[in-house]
Amino acid sequence: MTTKQRAYLKGLAMNLDPIFQIGKSSLTPELTQAVLEALEARELIKISVLKNCLDDSRDLAQTLAERTHSEVVQVIGKKIVLYKESKDEKKKKITLPS
Repeated sequence: MTTKQRAYLKGLAMNLDPIFQIGKSSLTPELTQAVLEALEARELIKISVLKNCLDDSRDLAQTLAERTHSEVVQVIGKKIVLYKESKDEKKKKITLPS
């Protein structure tokens, strides 16, 4: 992902509300599956890491990206933004600048 594409996705993510929260149980297989399904449906999602989660936000973002085959757009404090291009042409909502 280029810097220009990342900046574009950051701009889109500013208006998003977090749709998942990671708490003290950290990354469960169920959460990972739910994130994968949400990425397929939306392409760009924001996740909030709660204060009772002892893991580092950047580590969580990297692990989630590896497990869901997505890209970490940004991690700011306790917020994670992930992007995964939809496989289905009909579901594609975001066109990245080249």
